[in-house]
This record gives sequence, C-alpha cells and structure tokens, in this order.
Amino acid sequence: MIELESMGLVLPEVKDHPNRTEFRGVLTVVDVASQRAPSGANGHRVMLTRAAAEAALPSLLGMALDYTPSFDRHDMQRKVGVITDAVIAGQKLQICGYLYGKDFPDVVDEVSKWGRRPTALTPRGTPAGIHASAETLAGAQLRASLATAVAELRRTTESSKAVPQLEAEAGEGELGMSYEVTGVDVANRKARIWQLTKVTFTGAAILRRKKAAYEDTWIELVAGR
Repeated sequence: MIELESMGLVLPEVKDHPNRTEFRGVLTVVDVASQRAPSGANGHRVMLTRAAAEAALPSLLGMALDYTPSFDRHDMQRKVGVITDAVIAGQKLQICGYLYGKDFPDVVDEVSKWGRRPTALTPRGTPAGIHASAETLAGAQLRASLATAVAELRRTTESSKAVPQLEAEAGEGELGMSYEVTGVDVANRKARIWQLTKVTFTGAAILRRKKAAYEDTWIELVAGR
C-alpha cells in the first residue's frame, strides 16, 4: 500500500529572486532504525515512527536549514535556508525549500558540487514527486502532482517490496540532511533503539552523509528557475 502525507507553506512567487535558491531532498526515513545515533540521543540509534512524523509535519514548515563549514554537525546559529514543503511518501520524509543563495553562495556551491544532480521542475515549478498542499495546487493540478509522486514511489518500491532497503554506502563528500526536534517522547528509553513516538520539528541541517544518522538522505538544487 502506498501512502502520501503532505503539507506546504505558500510563498508569493518572485521571479529571479536573488536570495531564493531552490532545493529539495530526503530529510529522513520513517519506521526504519537509523544507522548512527543522532546528536542528543545519548548514543542510541533511533526510529522515527510514521505516526509521529505525520503529526509533526506542520511543525517542519517555516523552519530553518542550518550547517557548519565542515558539514559535520548541526549549528542553529548558522541558518542558511528555509523549509516550505514537506511530504511523507512511503517511508521517505522529503522536503523542499530555499537556500539563501545571495547570502551564502559558498553553501550553494557545496550543494551543487556534493549534492545530487539537479532535477528539472514540473510546469508549476515544483520538483516532481515532492509536492505539498491543496493550498498551492488545486483540483487537477494536485492530483497530477500526487500521481507523479505515486509513480515515482512505485518504481522505487517494486524492486524491494518486503523489507525497506537503505541506499548504498555514501561517499565521503556527499551531502545529506538531518532533522532537529524537541518535545520528544520515547517508547522505551532502556531499549537499544529508541522509538520516537512524538516529536516537534525545530529545523534541519545539511550534513555529510557519513555524519548523518541516515546515510540515505540527500539534498540537491532544483534546476530550471
């Protein structure tokens, strides 16, 4: 069964805005144990439940994307972008937003170099398979966007129907992402893997995939603007 849960923050269109460099990516996966312990988990690997992620999706919108120059940890004092769209497609929590390209051209250059290959836009400017909300797409446009996401998800899952598969081991320089949360409820703090049953998203960070809790996260610039 294919499930989609999506939400978006509507921003006014500003053609060729110098400080809006569009990005998209996979922030995390749900119902899958992390490969490493994230910061703040006291050395425990974690598993974000789908129910917790769905409930917290509204808290992700409008939150900042941060980084460090070495892309190896979170730094909430270095905010280089904003998250405007989020969707849970299957087990992937995918986000879209803007990097402050004029303010942080070095970050844009790093994402261009070490992120995934840029993706062409759909006619409305939304990365295929990522969209977001009934407020920004109406009627047939929304159905078309979700149909694209479902088709992409089917292609991904047909080759591994039984057990969720993580992507191949990431290269040293490749960039991914990691989420920041507060108000966390853990099902059993004595468990080897903490099951997160409630969270509030407070932001995200761009990290080297080797440093992220999940190596199958990624980020890329969106081509075509």
